[in-house]
Amino acid sequence: MLNTASQTVESLRIKMDQTASTLPEYPSVMAMNGVGPSLGPQLMAEIGDVTRFTHRGALTAFAGVDPGKNDSGKHNQKSVPTSKKGSPSLRKTLFQIMDGLIKRSPVDNPVYAFMDKKRSEGKPYYVYMTAGANKFLRIYYGRVREYLASLEESKES
Repeated sequence: MLNTASQTVESLRIKMDQTASTLPEYPSVMAMNGVGPSLGPQLMAEIGDVTRFTHRGALTAFAGVDPGKNDSGKHNQKSVPTSKKGSPSLRKTLFQIMDGLIKRSPVDNPVYAFMDKKRSEGKPYYVYMTAGANKFLRIYYGRVREYLASLEESKES
């Protein structure tokens, strides 16, 4: 039964990858560090069309990894938990990507360097993982939007 379940999961993973490879942003997403044949299609499926977000903050808010706000009048709290208003499955996928980055420790990766800096400052696990997910999504948004814009330009010329 275990072998059958493993084979089924693997065939579904392959099908997800094949389906995701038809999307225009597939090459740029798969080139990102931490994203592989399992997490890449999952990430693209959870986010959907990145052009529907007006700015990168909208994407981080959709994922629920944006810092919350607690201010009123002159009161302005500095340390506030994340909003967690977004998609829990997207947050899970992002945390899996962050976990992979921490395990592999790619020194040249800006997301890993940022998380490592936060870790060395003594920040708790959830804080640096969420901050890394936020940074990853901002980079994701920029790269995918830029890639899609370059595809549009090449179509026009």
